[in-house]
Amino acid sequence: MKRFFAALTLLGVLSASAQAAPRTVTIGLGYVPNVQFTPFYVADKLGYYAAEGVQVKFQHGYVSELMPLLLQGKLDFVVGDPEDAIFARNQGAPVRYVMAMYQKSPVTLFGLQPLSAAGLRGKTVGIPGPFGSSYHAVQAYLEQSGLKEGRDVRLATIGFTQQEAVQSGRVSAATGYLNNDVVTLRSSGKKVYTLNLFAAYPMVGVGLMTQDKTLKTDLARKVVRASQRGLKFTVTNPAQAFKVAQPVFGKGGGSLDILKASVPLMTSSLTTQRGLGANDPANWKKAVAALVRQGKLPAGSQAENFYTNSLIDPKLR
Repeated sequence: MKRFFAALTLLGVLSASAQAAPRTVTIGLGYVPNVQFTPFYVADKLGYYAAEGVQVKFQHGYVSELMPLLLQGKLDFVVGDPEDAIFARNQGAPVRYVMAMYQKSPVTLFGLQPLSAAGLRGKTVGIPGPFGSSYHAVQAYLEQSGLKEGRDVRLATIGFTQQEAVQSGRVSAATGYLNNDVVTLRSSGKKVYTLNLFAAYPMVGVGLMTQDKTLKTDLARKVVRASQRGLKFTVTNPAQAFKVAQPVFGKGGGSLDILKASVPLMTSSLTTQRGLGANDPANWKKAVAALVRQGKLPAGSQAENFYTNSLIDPKLR
């Protein structure tokens, strides 16, 4: 009889252990380990994912490589620009953008001389290429300013050499990031001028996306909630968050100044009401409308088809 009860006890322990075993989730992060992914590293290092019963693995690479892996089920989530989800879904892929790391895209136009819409007329503006959030943002800005590409402003493809191109005078201005190019140049002693593109293209920045089928699972809610907690810690304690995350991205992966410049982009009046990571329906609508006018999306495209707030915990502010 004792052996019988001992066997039952062992079975109970094994059963409980199996139930408690964490689910492994793989999240694709753009390019290489970098300070910009601090909220996700923090959520892992501080045990926020573990508290949800999730063990996270990060896989870095270009989003163009990560998106196919997401669709094949080899990744559970991908962190990328909202346009990555928009254009994939427009082509029939069951992908949605589910959590905004940045409420405001960090894309800007920057230069070493004062900038204005009128002052861009007849000038050359450098862009990485005719793709990505920076390209769509500058096109929207030119349209809003009554400027026509080619006729009034020349957009020159310069790859990711914006800082060098601006400093050498090869271009009058370039698209870049408030929390990277501008911070880096100012830290080197340069006086940098910027143009705000957000009014013309009020799109959120990099965030979390996944497949439709994953949205229906409790796992998705757990991953998003843990990621929200990582966002909250980063926003509240940027210096400490940097210290926690730096062992992941290393000394060459970005500075505390870059993280501090990123933090204001992570919050908005919306996040105080609907929670960190929430998507602003009004801004999404305006940005998608801009993409329709640019011919990137078909007429009648509805913004709500590309994102969802269903996984956001509004109590995490």
